[in-house]
Amino acid sequence: MFPRAHRALISAGVAMLAYSIAGAASPVPGDPIAIASGKVAGTVLENGVHAYLGIPFAAPPVGALRWHEPAAVKPWAGVYDASAPKPACAQRGPANRPAGEAAEKYSEDCLYLNVWTPPTAKRGARLPVVVFIHGGGFSGGSPSYPAYSGAELAKKGVVTVNLAYRLGVLGYFALPELTRESGHNASGDWGSLDQIAALKWIAHNIAAFGGNPANVTVMGHSAGSESVYQLQASPLARGLFAKVSGWSGADLAPGGQVPRTLAEGEAMGLKIEELTQTKSLAALRELPWQQILTTLNPQAGMGGPLQTRPIVDGYFLPDAPDRIFKAGKQNDVPLYASSTREDLGSAMTFYDRLHAAATAAFGEAADEFLTLFPAATDEQARAVALTVSGDTGFGIANRDWARDQASTGKQPVFLVQWEHVPPPDRSGRPAPAMFDRGPSHGSDIPYWLGTYVYNHNRAYDDWDRELSNQMQDTLIAFARSNNPSTSAVKVPRYDPRDEQRTVFGDTIYIERLNTAQLEFLRAHAPKRSRGGAAP
Repeated sequence: MFPRAHRALISAGVAMLAYSIAGAASPVPGDPIAIASGKVAGTVLENGVHAYLGIPFAAPPVGALRWHEPAAVKPWAGVYDASAPKPACAQRGPANRPAGEAAEKYSEDCLYLNVWTPPTAKRGARLPVVVFIHGGGFSGGSPSYPAYSGAELAKKGVVTVNLAYRLGVLGYFALPELTRESGHNASGDWGSLDQIAALKWIAHNIAAFGGNPANVTVMGHSAGSESVYQLQASPLARGLFAKVSGWSGADLAPGGQVPRTLAEGEAMGLKIEELTQTKSLAALRELPWQQILTTLNPQAGMGGPLQTRPIVDGYFLPDAPDRIFKAGKQNDVPLYASSTREDLGSAMTFYDRLHAAATAAFGEAADEFLTLFPAATDEQARAVALTVSGDTGFGIANRDWARDQASTGKQPVFLVQWEHVPPPDRSGRPAPAMFDRGPSHGSDIPYWLGTYVYNHNRAYDDWDRELSNQMQDTLIAFARSNNPSTSAVKVPRYDPRDEQRTVFGDTIYIERLNTAQLEFLRAHAPKRSRGGAAP
């Protein structure tokens, strides 16, 4: 539904690959570390953080394990070299990669994770653990993009982990034959089961790195945020994390997409089987992954008619997540939710000709819209535009996630929004923007994670650095105490009866939401395709 947004997302992924991180400095004193499957040795980064990269958390999902629940890692002898990341999960690479830039390696053998620890971390330290799940429309992405590095958060005193999960048709593919084979009468959510396997690995092994397995915060962006939402809804994830944080993504209408049913997923699987000209699961498993993706290209990419995504498989997701939340059956943990002012799925902006734009967007409800969103000047119209774009798409989805958790759960909820436009690059070119104005989907990631320091092409100033530092501190506070408020930043507890959120922009302030406006935008939001393209 949002081809322009997809191009921007792919461009953002390419830009992430262009970040540069100072190389490894030396082996970690005291290594190797003993974990359940063997011994691992990492490396000391120039900022002093200890990095353990490319550690396997499950067996390679190849051969008979393709489209199979992740299997246990085979123990190894000797010391495993964890000084460099492993290839990203098999996917279609960005078509617009800059000339001369080395392509990140892709592989079907990809179930690895990266761990970063503070310099003083050691077994028994019981430090908070922060786990990041990358986005990419469930079709692309990597836990090893430099912009996703956990090194800066680790420097602030937490153990950070980035995990990989199978993507596209290799990660989300249902078929009647797979459903019968599974032992759970379910198929389709292989990538989500990878996330569960990684969280179980963390529960069993993170103490060796100084982390506290009883204090794990799972966070993610875009499809990673949708993954966090699904994990909070999944009974398979119960007890594997203590709190969650999602940035720009939740699978509930109208801002997000309600997952398909198992029957719908199996029907798509049969169509894919037909396109690959195979007649059995065994034959499909024999095809090289490159051939499968080439055959389905471009129909299986982000937004294509054959894009595969998580489904209500009856095992990982026994029901649609929003129904699980409304029934109060979710994993009841604290939530820190965020979105951006011009996020994916946002309605068109209204900077010019407000009445005509309102009529085009809302038809017969335009007069009601103009009553709820009055604007007599250009500046007031601009404020209306920001409200509309910020509270539709993923803005309303993440607010609804917060509302549902606050309504049926007992644990606290906190809601924020990002509205700061990143600076232009050093050539003067502005940052990518959803509506050519920003702040767009994904522009907040380098600030949340502190990874703007690796991007030497953008002219970050003192406020960018201060804003990132304050945002990181709220994440660390949430991981430590279940409350993101710090001495410098107040994040009020979200209450559906008095909706407030903290805004990270050119200043940091608390905004009181207009529930009547939100409900109007929700009632008149564009329909989101169940098979479409929200990354």
